[in-house]
Amino acid sequence: MKKSEKFEIIGSLTEQINASSHFYLTDIESLNAADTSALRRLCNKQEVKLVVVKNTLLRKAIEASDKNAEELYGVLKGNTSIMFCENANTPAKLIKDFKKKHQKPILKGAYVQESVYVGENQLDVLISIKSKNELIGEVIGLLQSPIKNVLGGLQSGGNIIHGVLKTLGERE
Repeated sequence: MKKSEKFEIIGSLTEQINASSHFYLTDIESLNAADTSALRRLCNKQEVKLVVVKNTLLRKAIEASDKNAEELYGVLKGNTSIMFCENANTPAKLIKDFKKKHQKPILKGAYVQESVYVGENQLDVLISIKSKNELIGEVIGLLQSPIKNVLGGLQSGGNIIHGVLKTLGERE
């Protein structure tokens, strides 16, 4: 590979790393062609971009990026693929689901919400991270709860008052 090609790849990876809020580093080395294709299709369905990269080029791209992910340098050994995504927990769920039928992919590390996670043991932690839309939904639900309680109390109180007035009206 020529130097100019390497610089192009590093520049492209740096742009993708800067543009993506989160990325996961995985090992998919022993997957056969059919399983790799199945993984790529699953990634495309869930809007995750899967790219196989050389470790040295990825390291230089991370160094050139805006992200503070030096802790990931230690996992850049062997075969490495990178998953770019917008939802923090989507690749973690995808990896866990795919591993039910296959041995790989193995999570090497992840850069999620300005934090670095290293190792396969962090997969459950990454799955539990809520996406922006999930957090917004929870906040809206929390804000609506007191209003619903007040309205429910007023409506039930109105029914009681109406029943009392109706009973008093029927007595005469």
